Amino acid sequence: MSQFQINNKQNIDYTIVANSFIDSFLSDANDAQIKVYLYLLRHINTPHMCSISAMADFFNYSEKDVMRALCYWERKQILNLSYNDKQELCGIGLCSFPETLSNSTKPEPVTTPPVKAPVVKTITYLSNTSAYIKPEYSLDQLAEFKSRENTSELMFIAESYLGKTLSANDIRSLLFISDELHFSFDLIDYLLQYCVDRGKRDFRYIEKVAIGWAEAHIETVHQAQNQAMKYDKDTYTVMSALGKNNQPTPKEAEYIKRWYQIYGFTSDVILEACERTVMATDKHRFEYADKILDSWKNFGVHHKADIAKADAAFASSKKKNSTISSFAKNKFNQFQQNDYDFDALEKELLSN
Repeated sequence: MSQFQINNKQNIDYTIVANSFIDSFLSDANDAQIKVYLYLLRHINTPHMCSISAMADFFNYSEKDVMRALCYWERKQILNLSYNDKQELCGIGLCSFPETLSNSTKPEPVTTPPVKAPVVKTITYLSNTSAYIKPEYSLDQLAEFKSRENTSELMFIAESYLGKTLSANDIRSLLFISDELHFSFDLIDYLLQYCVDRGKRDFRYIEKVAIGWAEAHIETVHQAQNQAMKYDKDTYTVMSALGKNNQPTPKEAEYIKRWYQIYGFTSDVILEACERTVMATDKHRFEYADKILDSWKNFGVHHKADIAKADAAFASSKKKNSTISSFAKNKFNQFQQNDYDFDALEKELLSN
């Protein structure tokens, strides 16, 4: 591939980014962290005041996202955050850094405009603007965590759920969830199960769920289950499709889980079964829908387009059985015929 040179012909003012930042920090930072840092560089010498809310509005982020980005760069020793006696952020100092930053030396900050916004310190929880930041745990802290009584069992459970040996970063995530978010052993167990059931085995996703639960004041497995049911899109959609506005009972939740995870149906197939159920009966709707979906599973339905074939096969079988029944009735007409109430039979079947 040919090489090229970049020429500058723009007549504009500039924001200078240090080569050390590009060489040493750019590849590891996420989009939000990079944008927030560049925003600070842009406003070093501007006359107006900066604020967390202004940055959040500019990027369409939450104030928590902005604060997490700032705390990330503070841990990287690229900037310093200053707080007043009320724990309000009152200043940001961008640091001048050498090519390689030393872990033991913190560069002196250069003066930048103060930021006036009520935010929180790293690893502090307040009801209005919380920010949970995972600390840079040392090897000694990891060793102490692994020496605890329940840690070995917790790591074994995590490896069983995730299907892999935990890395040092994975163990740091468990330490963060345990010590900073104050999750109990049982709650961490359920957290791992919850994420794996949704096909998520990455600890970055697991941490996000854990932080969300912590901010919602979830402290028990029961509270987490209620939260999961409340905000599970699939569960809510199925409940609504069956004409139910309440939280699903454990039995109803078991049906929904079976349809998605055991039968392996997509939402459009399940909703088609729900629609037919609502048109057919007002009672025992979960049982009725389960009968439909079970028959589709046995027929080999995988997509909504397959349902038409299943319907045609069912109609053909029903017509054949009707013909046989009619022939038998004419041949043995001298015997007393049974008058079955199929609606009653169906209701009896569904009530069992």
